[in-house]
Amino acid sequence: MFIGDLDKVVNLLLSLSGRLARVENALNNLDENASPEERQILVEKQKLLTQQHEDAKELKENLDRRERIVFDILASYLSDESLADYEHFVKMKSALIIEQRELEDKIKLGEEQLKCLTESLQPERPK
Repeated sequence: MFIGDLDKVVNLLLSLSGRLARVENALNNLDENASPEERQILVEKQKLLTQQHEDAKELKENLDRRERIVFDILASYLSDESLADYEHFVKMKSALIIEQRELEDKIKLGEEQLKCLTESLQPERPK
């Protein structure tokens, strides 16, 4: 259960961080001619995402405490080598989830760039 929760919480943190960054970029790049309503919507989204991100960080802190409890329990059942393997697995799990998300984002960006490039290279069709 702990490993499944770790997967979910790390993905949640990554998702919220990405969404928050996009909203903050949108706010920073907002045209000075943008309507106050548009700015207000983005500010509200930013507040909501910030609060959700703080909640997710609290979940991660609780999960870290659970990790120590699980580790202590496993320490009484596993050999030192197996316990070290488990500890390495837990650390690598989070790192690999982060790396996977970064690769997925790079693939998505590459596909978008390729689509735009392909569209820009196609000759215009007569109307």
